[in-house]
Amino acid sequence: MPADPGRAPALRTRLLAAMLAPMLAIAVLLGVAGAALIADVVRRTNDRVLGGALGAIAETVQVEAGEVTMDLPAAAFGMLENSERDNVYYRIAVGDRLLTGYADLSAPRIADLALDMPRFRDASYRDQPIRIAEVRRSLPRIGQPVIVQVAETLDGRHALQRRLLLALIVGELALIGVAMLLIRPALGWSLRPLSRLRGVVAARDTRATPDLSPLATGPLPVELRPLAQAFDHLLARLDSATAGMRRFTADASHQMRTPLAVLKLQVTLARRGDPAALGEIADAADRLEHLVKQLLALARAEEAGTAPPFEPVDLRELAIAVLNRRIAQAIEAGVEVDLDADDAPSVQSHRTLLFEILSNLLDNAIRYNRRGGRVVIALATTPQGVAVTVADDGPGLPAADLERLGNRFTRLSSSQGSEGSGLGFAIVRSAAQRLGLSIAVADNRPGLRVTLLFAR
Repeated sequence: MPADPGRAPALRTRLLAAMLAPMLAIAVLLGVAGAALIADVVRRTNDRVLGGALGAIAETVQVEAGEVTMDLPAAAFGMLENSERDNVYYRIAVGDRLLTGYADLSAPRIADLALDMPRFRDASYRDQPIRIAEVRRSLPRIGQPVIVQVAETLDGRHALQRRLLLALIVGELALIGVAMLLIRPALGWSLRPLSRLRGVVAARDTRATPDLSPLATGPLPVELRPLAQAFDHLLARLDSATAGMRRFTADASHQMRTPLAVLKLQVTLARRGDPAALGEIADAADRLEHLVKQLLALARAEEAGTAPPFEPVDLRELAIAVLNRRIAQAIEAGVEVDLDADDAPSVQSHRTLLFEILSNLLDNAIRYNRRGGRVVIALATTPQGVAVTVADDGPGLPAADLERLGNRFTRLSSSQGSEGSGLGFAIVRSAAQRLGLSIAVADNRPGLRVTLLFAR
């Protein structure tokens, strides 16, 4: 079932999707990576400020007269002020004994804290998430370690993170929007050579007679050159095929005109009572029948399309079938036909076309031989492959005629006086080309020897 051409997306749409899809995927990946980076930067920046406040408070903790004293600096808490007015909490304890601050603030395990090494952790206080900075200090003449903690809520951090994420998203959307605005005209510019190529091809439809000359497209991008070259090659093949058809039709009509004129003349004479007219009519009808058969055989040999299906072919059996067809012709011409098929293997080929090849070769060998002559069909296996040879001892061909052998409707000088259409070897050459066979024509001294080779 043929595909609906209307369902295929336009090339511009496909290219736009092919470019935007990876761009969107990259934007999503950059967004995820950017969000993680923003969260890390916000955390590190605010932890540095929180750690600075912790260090300023911890430096004020001293020992005076055997007692732990402190002086909470306002500047330390001023560091933590922001527009979101986050709550700030602190706690200072000696061991498990609270000196000052919020008693219910999450206390650390003393063993988990390294001496004079600030630690940061997340916790929850009064149903709010908080970030705690804490440090363990050791004071002289104080048996218990001093634990200093400073905490703040996370509203400021979250607000800063949202602003940075919003800026990232807006930047990515702006980048994608600008890219879309620039991609569409860029695609139009890039596809302009394709539109020009389409216009050149479409212009051929407006002409009364088909124009099969190469396309005049001008410079093309490297991606479109194979398409234009393939189209030019198709036009050249089509031109060759139509020219061959016109030539074939003209030659066929010319060749059929003569026997038809003879038929008309002899019919007129027969109506007048000429007794020899009926014999001439029969001869003309035979010549016309032979010509029509040759034309059909040539059309079969040059049939375009897919390669012919191959099958195993017994060459001995095929040669015997060809002999049975031509035996009456050989007896009438007084020519002896021998078959040398001691070594006759099977080959992979197309039986009908191969039959036409052998039949035409044998027809030529009989038709252009001398009375009392001899034709030998030999089948043999050689180092190069399987060879089929048709050799006669007739007059042969001069060198000038060998060059023209195989041209359609060409009557060679050595065939003057013999009946024929000039199509026999043209059929052989066309059919052999379709079957992938090589043909060699040589002087048989006397006569002619034609060899078909099935290469290994």
